[in-house]
Amino acid sequence: MGYTALYRKFRPLNFSEMVGQEHITRTLKNQIMANRVGHAYLFNGGRGTGKTSAAKILARAINCLNPKDGEPCNECEICKEAILGSLTDIVEMDAASNNSVEDIRSIREEVNFLPTKAKYRVYIIDEVHMLSTGAFNALLKTLEEPPEHVKFILATTEPQKLPATILSRCQRFDFKKISNQDIIKRLEIVCKESNIEITKEALNIIATLSEGAMRDALSILERCIQDGENTIDEDKIKDLVGIPKMVFVHEIVEAIIAYDVDTALITINKVLEDGKDISNFLWEIVKYVKDILLYKATKNVELYSEQEKQNLKEISEKVEKERLINLVYTLSELENEMKFSTQKTIIFQAGIIKLCSQLTSTDNSDLDKRVGKIENYLRNHTANTNYAQPQPIQPEAKMAYTMNTSNTQNTVKSERTTNTNSKEEKQHKTTSYSNKVEEYWPQIVKDLRQNGKIVLYTNLMNTRAREINDMTVGIEFPNGLTSFGRTVLEKQENIKEISNLVSMASGKPMNIKYITNVGDIRKTEEENIKSIAKESDIPFQVID
Repeated sequence: MGYTALYRKFRPLNFSEMVGQEHITRTLKNQIMANRVGHAYLFNGGRGTGKTSAAKILARAINCLNPKDGEPCNECEICKEAILGSLTDIVEMDAASNNSVEDIRSIREEVNFLPTKAKYRVYIIDEVHMLSTGAFNALLKTLEEPPEHVKFILATTEPQKLPATILSRCQRFDFKKISNQDIIKRLEIVCKESNIEITKEALNIIATLSEGAMRDALSILERCIQDGENTIDEDKIKDLVGIPKMVFVHEIVEAIIAYDVDTALITINKVLEDGKDISNFLWEIVKYVKDILLYKATKNVELYSEQEKQNLKEISEKVEKERLINLVYTLSELENEMKFSTQKTIIFQAGIIKLCSQLTSTDNSDLDKRVGKIENYLRNHTANTNYAQPQPIQPEAKMAYTMNTSNTQNTVKSERTTNTNSKEEKQHKTTSYSNKVEEYWPQIVKDLRQNGKIVLYTNLMNTRAREINDMTVGIEFPNGLTSFGRTVLEKQENIKEISNLVSMASGKPMNIKYITNVGDIRKTEEENIKSIAKESDIPFQVID
């Protein structure tokens, strides 16, 4: 028999084995025991949270010859064939690759036939949001009034892409992210049955990296035993996934807090020489600064050893809460800059140098000039060498920069509390907004233009915003939304950008939701671009 991946080998066979979704499994079991199973279900949730597993269990449970307390016995003929995938009455379809009208029409023809062995013919349609518009329309009537012997179970990670007519015909169950504690408990069982020795710290790291997805956690665990050794510790996981050692993260954050540019650059080079991914390193730095802020507020953090907690405590006593907040914001901006750059290492080094500089009270032009010289030096230094990774800055350059910075520090120390016109302070200055979303939204759109976010500004012109609930702001498009505009606005980085601005204006974490009105679109993409070009006095010409 061939090798079976851990996430398939340990797929739950009954509801009691599923973790973190008790609110769903309890309801489904009660429906089965009361013989009140619906004709159509929609399972929604993130990847690896148990949607497909729950669908398979439900399909077996309603057809099981000897069900017990709403669970399938997994021993009868029906259950065994269903587990092996040979029961023709349970049909699994991947809508990502079978999304045409013809695929759905074949289902409409099949539902008229009685099941061959089981009580019900069950259709499990995974990634149902991938169906075409025609396929959804073909499914509507069958989904609304299927024969008594037919059940539908739809699964998706993006329910917002489903037509309202489909949603209204299904019983919807939302699968939530699995907690770290539940993931760890399940991993402990898997490790015990697989004779894997794993430390508590390693389990914590896997649970954190999985981000609430049990399948991801099992996949990471499986990667750790591919070398033939069934012993897993914290360092082994970090090496496999490219996470820098915590000592490096601590060193660079400590250097930033102490304005020690030399130590920061040396630490960066250590990480690069160690072959770690610079984006992962930045993510770890952001997380570490966030945890320092958390420790400063609560005196408690998870996933850290006693020595690491002591390090967090020492740093938290050296830095103000406001600076930590600014660091998280600035590092997040640096992450966005790196995403769209072909010189990620240079951008990262320059960004860290800025954070290590105390030039926060000097004139903007002076700061830009100094940072520009640093960036040019780094770029030229990298271009003039044949190394794949940037090399350390030469001692004479470090000395010149250190002397320059030292002189500037002495000049501005007495003025630090009064002179606030620097670029860094402008960047992090909180804009004063109205408390009402209807009033602060136009200012946010205007700020996008002033900050150079022209594409976002163009697609958000003439929009309105209103608060849907305590956690969501709806953005309305009275003139409709073009396909190009939808593509732009639904990019994750743009959703994050707009959500952050709305959250800062609201003074609390907020999600955004695009609300489009049905009707003719009165402004095309070209007209929008022409409008902004005219307002900005930018020459505009369409070239076919």
